[in-house]
Amino acid sequence: MEVLPLRKDVPVEETWDLKGLLENDADFEPALAQLVEDALNFERKYQGTITDAQQVIAVLTASEALQESIVPIGAYANLNIQADRTDDVAQMRSAKFSTAVGKISSALSFVRSELLALDEEILQEAAKSSPIYKSYLEELLKQKPHQLHPEVEKALASFSSTFKAPYETYNTAKLVDMHFGQFEANGEKHPLSFVLFENNWEFEANTNVRRAAFESFSSKLRDYQHTTAKIYNTHIQQEKTMADLRGFDSVIDYLLFDQDVDRSLYNRQIDLITKELAPHMRRYAKLIQQANGIEKMTFADLKIALDPDYDPKITMAEAKGYVEKALAVMGEEYKNLMEKAFNERWIDYAPNKGKSTGAFCSSPYGSHPYILMSWNERMNEVFTLIHELGHAGHFANAHAHQSYFNSRPSLYFIEAPSTMNEMLLANYLLTHNDDLRFKRWVISNIVSKTYYHNFVTHLLEAAYQRKVYELIDAGEAVNATVLNQLKRSVLEDFWGDTVDISEGAELTWMRQPHYYMGLYPYTYSAGLTISTQVSQRILTEGSTAVDEWLAVLQAGGTKSPVELAKMAGVDITTEQPLRDTISYIGHLVDELERLTMGIEAIKR
Repeated sequence: MEVLPLRKDVPVEETWDLKGLLENDADFEPALAQLVEDALNFERKYQGTITDAQQVIAVLTASEALQESIVPIGAYANLNIQADRTDDVAQMRSAKFSTAVGKISSALSFVRSELLALDEEILQEAAKSSPIYKSYLEELLKQKPHQLHPEVEKALASFSSTFKAPYETYNTAKLVDMHFGQFEANGEKHPLSFVLFENNWEFEANTNVRRAAFESFSSKLRDYQHTTAKIYNTHIQQEKTMADLRGFDSVIDYLLFDQDVDRSLYNRQIDLITKELAPHMRRYAKLIQQANGIEKMTFADLKIALDPDYDPKITMAEAKGYVEKALAVMGEEYKNLMEKAFNERWIDYAPNKGKSTGAFCSSPYGSHPYILMSWNERMNEVFTLIHELGHAGHFANAHAHQSYFNSRPSLYFIEAPSTMNEMLLANYLLTHNDDLRFKRWVISNIVSKTYYHNFVTHLLEAAYQRKVYELIDAGEAVNATVLNQLKRSVLEDFWGDTVDISEGAELTWMRQPHYYMGLYPYTYSAGLTISTQVSQRILTEGSTAVDEWLAVLQAGGTKSPVELAKMAGVDITTEQPLRDTISYIGHLVDELERLTMGIEAIKR
């Protein structure tokens, strides 16, 4: 395994093309200066003028146009830094944009304050005469009890880049300052980095090498644990202060408010999965242990394959073929979108030094989406790719049918379209190959990649995160010792005596950026609950279910998560969809046990 190349040395065809956002670097600073000037002119022109429905529509129209013009500049700054955090020019560009956003946000803050100071009848009249702003104004009215004095709102808006500092500091420490060097196993030295560990060494079939990589990786994390904990504590204390300022009893309620869901949906997702999924996943862990001949199952072994000798390598061109065949069921327009993603370089997949870990899809309004990942030529990465393309398909549809203000749905729903694509890939693979070993490989990928990732990794993040916020709500603070203890307790509760939570596992809280994104982790299992149910409908009902799902994607942020799920035929106000999904995971583990017995019998 080679050391990661520098960004300048990777093939350009394996990177995204950002010219659709900004033609070249030299255009950035003039464009940014113009945005700040436009925002100040907007403030001078409209502040104090919003008195009737006609002016409400005028200011919203102008505000929307201004905010749309900010999007490509911000996306350009962000995507460049995500591709290479060691790039000094990209670092400065990102910092300049953050500073400018503080000025712009401060200039625009009067709009919300003045709108909320109006009589409700005026806002209702505006919504009636211009339905495009109906959803936005309805959401705005919900925020009225939590609105602060206009000058306070202006001051808070001007500090927007400062409030993001913990997240940016975390990423800089993780991707720029942490140097993992090499580790030694079986007398050989191997290169190590965040990307190499999470993309390769975690899945390494050789137990000695895998565990040595885990120990070395954990050792480097441990060197930074106190600084990272301090950064995180700063972030969550900021959230608590904001919750208090806006009159929320709990930071959890404050963060759920923007998601448009209540505590019952949040707690049910965590409690029911922790209790009822654990037995199925413990069976899966034992199956991995037996198949790999491991004497004692540890945390470092949980990501390895059920069949380590069956690990198909695949090129991006071959992955494109799988994606297009699996998503053909979604219809011609969706298929064309997927082809554009590949043909027009929406996807940045070359691994390089300084690149953000994991994968994401950025969907700037007015442009096409952009996907970042690090391709490792493993077949299981097709699930990651098709997941991110699910986000791309979602927002391409939402942007085409909704205005800027209405395009983004609740965070609760964000992971439903992405995990839906994973389910469609699994459905396709299972119905186009009858080989027992291939079927077992596909199902094990569904369990280990789709469900483990979303229903275990992210769900245990959510359980841990809830414990952290409960402490913060009680007036406490956290440090590395507290966070390590909380993470270890969550892992031990879930895995019981099936898995040894080896030293270093407690540091897993240092690996995920999701903790800086509000109550994001639990939404993965929420989205997958919805997509599991809808994918089963697509299997049995075909085009009727597909058309309903496409209508959901096109609805954007005009409906609540409960309403969006209902449009797709799923009632998430009850336990049933979640219980059905957990039962389905149990069925998949049953099938893996059955296939393993069959394969072993053939070998004998």
